Amino acid sequence: TALCRALAADGARLVVAGRDAAKLDALAAALGPAVVHRAALDATRFDAVETLVTEAARAHGPVAGLANCVGSLLLKPAHLTTQAEFEQTVAQSLTSAFAAVRAAGKTLAAQPEGGSVVLVASAAARLGLANHEAIAAAKAGVIGLTLSAAATYAAKRLRVNCVAPGLVRTPLTARITGSPPAEQASLAMHALGRLGDPEDVAAMMAFLLGP
Repeated sequence: TALCRALAADGARLVVAGRDAAKLDALAAALGPAVVHRAALDATRFDAVETLVTEAARAHGPVAGLANCVGSLLLKPAHLTTQAEFEQTVAQSLTSAFAAVRAAGKTLAAQPEGGSVVLVASAAARLGLANHEAIAAAKAGVIGLTLSAAATYAAKRLRVNCVAPGLVRTPLTARITGSPPAEQASLAMHALGRLGDPEDVAAMMAFLLGP
């Protein structure tokens, strides 16, 4: 939502997609004419993401950028994580990111002006945080995907980047930020002495999506 607000403020036309149609409707209502299309879809489905990007280009002209803001937060040690939980975590973070890169490689890379893909990893992929095994593995995969795809598509003017935030205050992280001991432990790991806000991450993503 913060990214969409930032892009809309810069005059972008937005195609928004996600699993929750009601949330998409609310976002479209809040941003008004900046949202030119919205679609309910499963971001882990290659065909659904490809169709979305293809139809956006067909209906609205060249797609300047594609952002994948899908993720989850499973806080469990490996020995307590079920296979279903692990597979869901990988699907939400890594499979959805791969689907976005794949769709951009088919559509944005074919545009003369190229474009930009921005993915979301996590500081947990590199820091070694306890009880983050599943999410760290998935987000480390996003970093590897970013590096490889950036090399693959650079010659076609398609840039691929990812942001890797620390703890950000969102509804997803409320169970951490809502616990004073957990919040204090997190604050101690942030050089600025504060947790991130969605607008912090959105500003960087908007910059990377720009020319």
